[in-house]
Amino acid sequence: MTALVLPPVPFLVLIVVGARLILPRRGLGYLVLLLGVLGIWFSNCQVTALALQDHVLKPPGPLQGAELARLEAAGKAYAQQVAQLRRAGRGGAVAPSVAVMALGAGREPLAPEYGVSDLTHFSAERLRYAIWLGHRTGLPVGFSGGVGWAQQGDVGASEAETAARVAQQFYGVPLRWTETRSADTRQNALLTVTMLGEQQVQEVVVVTDAFHMPRAMRVFNEAARHEAALHPDRPVLKVTPAPTHYWRREGGLDWLPSVGGATNVRVALKEALAQLTGV
Repeated sequence: MTALVLPPVPFLVLIVVGARLILPRRGLGYLVLLLGVLGIWFSNCQVTALALQDHVLKPPGPLQGAELARLEAAGKAYAQQVAQLRRAGRGGAVAPSVAVMALGAGREPLAPEYGVSDLTHFSAERLRYAIWLGHRTGLPVGFSGGVGWAQQGDVGASEAETAARVAQQFYGVPLRWTETRSADTRQNALLTVTMLGEQQVQEVVVVTDAFHMPRAMRVFNEAARHEAALHPDRPVLKVTPAPTHYWRREGGLDWLPSVGGATNVRVALKEALAQLTGV
């Protein structure tokens, strides 16, 4: 559906329709043609992506101030529990009250330069920020991502398995959780919330791109309520947003078509469409 309704398809249709209307209705034909050309221009500009981000998607602000301090306190409490367990000589892992979870955004089944699967730049940025948050707060980190619907027939490790290898090899950080079966954001939420609920985790800090965060928060809160309804003895999992990769203004260049602008407009419109349809 998105391939048909996202740019440049609608504006190419306008150009064709406008060209056809020029002979019978010259003024209307040129107007439709102009709208198609302008549509193609602005659908490739960063200024359009910024407008969609700020006024349509409206992602929450970055995780800072009191919220970040609260998570740092939770991380210190978790570290104290781990230290007490070690001093007592007791084995086993301490169940944290808060989990930092990055959401997958695609993977390359086989990256030729590495000879193994690799994360897309979206997934890699989310993983990096989640690891940074883990370092900053002292909270354990996980990753949610299986194989997307478009890659169901591909071989190679899942996103979460790939992320675990990248986290260990490049950052020296072992991931506490790896959810490997989800194919989209809704499954990210359902499977992650179930997994964390079984381990008595009380709060999940969701790490994803700012443009993706509104939808992620909606489906994670829905999943948390659903899990609480299935298990009335458990509290409703608290969902805290930790967005990354906000789009920023770059001056006059924002009004010129660019590869980055085209990409950002497409993903913003896709998210807006998902919000509209409730996907």
